Amino acid sequence: MALKDDLAKIVGEENVSDIKKDRLRYSRDYSLVPPGVPDAVAYPKDSAEVSAILKYCNTKNIPVVPVSSAQHFHGSTIPKQGGVVLDLAKRMNKIQEINDADRTVRLEAGVTWGQLTGELEKKGLRMIMPLLPPADRSVLTDWLEREVTTNTVYDYGEPMQAMEVVWPGSEPFRMGSASVNGFPDSKSRGGNPSGPGLDFYRFVQGAQGTMGVVTWSHIKIEWMTKIDKILFAPVEDLAYAIEFLHRILPRRIGQECLLLNNVDLAAILTEKWSTEFERLATTLPPWTLILVISGLFRRPEEKIAYEEKFLKEVLRNEFRDLVLTDTLPGFPGAARKLLPMLRKPWPADVPYWKNQWRGASQSLFFIARPASAPLFIDVVEEVAARHGYPIGDIGIYYQPIEHNRACQLEFTFFYDPEDAAELAMVSGLYRDAAQVLMSEGAFFSRPYGELAPMVYERAAGYVAALKRVKKVFDPKNIMNPGNLCF
Repeated sequence: MALKDDLAKIVGEENVSDIKKDRLRYSRDYSLVPPGVPDAVAYPKDSAEVSAILKYCNTKNIPVVPVSSAQHFHGSTIPKQGGVVLDLAKRMNKIQEINDADRTVRLEAGVTWGQLTGELEKKGLRMIMPLLPPADRSVLTDWLEREVTTNTVYDYGEPMQAMEVVWPGSEPFRMGSASVNGFPDSKSRGGNPSGPGLDFYRFVQGAQGTMGVVTWSHIKIEWMTKIDKILFAPVEDLAYAIEFLHRILPRRIGQECLLLNNVDLAAILTEKWSTEFERLATTLPPWTLILVISGLFRRPEEKIAYEEKFLKEVLRNEFRDLVLTDTLPGFPGAARKLLPMLRKPWPADVPYWKNQWRGASQSLFFIARPASAPLFIDVVEEVAARHGYPIGDIGIYYQPIEHNRACQLEFTFFYDPEDAAELAMVSGLYRDAAQVLMSEGAFFSRPYGELAPMVYERAAGYVAALKRVKKVFDPKNIMNPGNLCF
């Protein structure tokens, strides 16, 4: 009762709760991480209230877990040690400024993909996006978590330009050129996260709320394309398709570019699950390369013509076994359906695509060299077979990064959450596959849940550095304890 009363003095009695049903909403997510229940939930309205809560909790040694999304998949917001959940989604969800001249948007932590894409569309603007984020998921959360976008152009790989963060026990702190006097009314618009001054923003990226609370950020946006053509190539040999990407992507050919296996693509495209999914999964090729070529703001027809000519020459002279067309065999109208999906979030009123088939899923993802992708797929399939998981049921997603300089590989294991045996099998498969992949050189840049100790056991120097940083910004270890190596 004392905790609730003290928090109410900061945010108001109506904006704090210790009712069990409210606390239980934050106790679990779609991951395999065990549940944990907070002692209270607070809903601040601005940076000042966030700062006041952190100062109070820092004095009392009370854990704080920042949350800004309605949907979570990795266990990073489950309270491991009780404490206070700081829900930024309810009252800190304003789009503060859309600057079309600078192609930036400034938004609070609770702004969702559905909210932002709708507002940008009105102004002829768009956000470069990850693959099908849920409409009610926080934009800021995904960028802090370093989600990989479907656009391989390196210009879009770092969308965050500046931000405000509240460290425990301190006043709000601004990074980048947003730290200059008079921001945001001054001429400096917060366009560089590295200056002026020391670069702090890397400390909070990927930190899962273990360093401080980011309250708003300045993020890159882009003009909508004028002309688009979505192209498909059925792929039997993944290595062959990867070599094709090495040839075209460094020449800045295309916007969105990705490879999906038949299971993932069928799960995305299926509307009538009782009849369509099995047919699609068996009709689609083992892999489908999806490439969008676009005419942008200036001289769009010429850009499309140049890219089409280049692609035809490469296919004719170097990759004759690859057929790139504007239709997807076995699925009439796929181009018309899939292109808008790549540029909008997954609808809030439809169950998430990964959870429609079996009711739940667990994804295992990591960064790799493109040439190593076939090896890693063989590794996962071998581990899956040992655990009795059908190889043909694994969803696989290959996302080129920075013109195919690297890639993210994502494996999705679909399962029935009501079946204890299936749940145990997927849990063991997930853990064992990660161990083998690490030994083969897979780079888990975002280790969640039980993957965190696996990763940090192999990186003693990195762990020591992280702990030194943590001691500077959060010496009492109140920020989301139990994640990373803390």
